[in-house]
Amino acid sequence: MAKDNGVNFEVPPQMREFADKSMEQAKQAFDSFVAAAQHAVKTAENQAANMQTGAKEVGALAMRYAERNMNTSFDFAQKLLKAKDSSEVTVLHRDYVSGQMAALTEQAKELGKQAAKVAGQDARH
Repeated sequence: MAKDNGVNFEVPPQMREFADKSMEQAKQAFDSFVAAAQHAVKTAENQAANMQTGAKEVGALAMRYAERNMNTSFDFAQKLLKAKDSSEVTVLHRDYVSGQMAALTEQAKELGKQAAKVAGQDARH
């Protein structure tokens, strides 16, 4: 019971109970909101980490392929330097080109699979 300018003011028990319940419901709603926001942040962080890891893996694979292709080109150049005539150069060139086409086709397929895998991980989260 409270006094205001000499007038007795009393909050009915039902109103107090209603106010208490309203405050409790508001607190529960806020707690649920905070939990959902925290979950969303963690999910976003996990997705970013997965994408970063996947991008690193794809980049490392591409670098391995580039190194392999450069070594193949250097080997080809060494063979050309040792060629005895134009017919041997022609055979070396044919073999190099066909081998590189096969290698590049396989590398493109594998890089595509890896990129799709990374994109698929992102889509699943």
